[in-house]
Amino acid sequence: MRIELPKDIEKLKTLHAGDVVELTGVIYTSRDAAHLRMEQMLKNGEDLPVDFNGAFIYYAGPTPTKPGHVVGSIGPTTSSRMDKFAYMMKGMGVTATIGKGPRSEECTKKYIEDGILYFITTGGCGALLAKSVKAAKEIAFFDLGPESIKRLEVDGFKMICAIDYYGNNIFNKENK
Repeated sequence: MRIELPKDIEKLKTLHAGDVVELTGVIYTSRDAAHLRMEQMLKNGEDLPVDFNGAFIYYAGPTPTKPGHVVGSIGPTTSSRMDKFAYMMKGMGVTATIGKGPRSEECTKKYIEDGILYFITTGGCGALLAKSVKAAKEIAFFDLGPESIKRLEVDGFKMICAIDYYGNNIFNKENK
């Protein structure tokens, strides 16, 4: 299924675990260090540097950009490292996260309870995924280098719905 954000936001409700999606729109990168910094900002009552309302967060830190390219290789990082931050996603307005691998049972329950989708994409395909990035801009936490927050404009970014709104999880044999 092809989804163009924000135009096709309602299509997200039709997704089920296992559905393949080609996403067009804006996504943001954020990994461990940026998540930790955002957690501290929220605890301190500070505004986040990015409005994540309706956003997709991609757990990725691209390699350096080669001349003539928009972004370096940009494969997903292991999502379970961000499980401890699942509690923040709804309050930040996040719609979905993208990474690789299963999420903990606690994170999965939180995502389902809060209505957060989880998508996976293939590790080891960072160079291929980079071809769907049409624009990239570092927008926050510049001192974190590859782990800074980046705004990516993607076209045809391939991913699989791993946790849907209905409690289905491709990593769980007991889907609904």
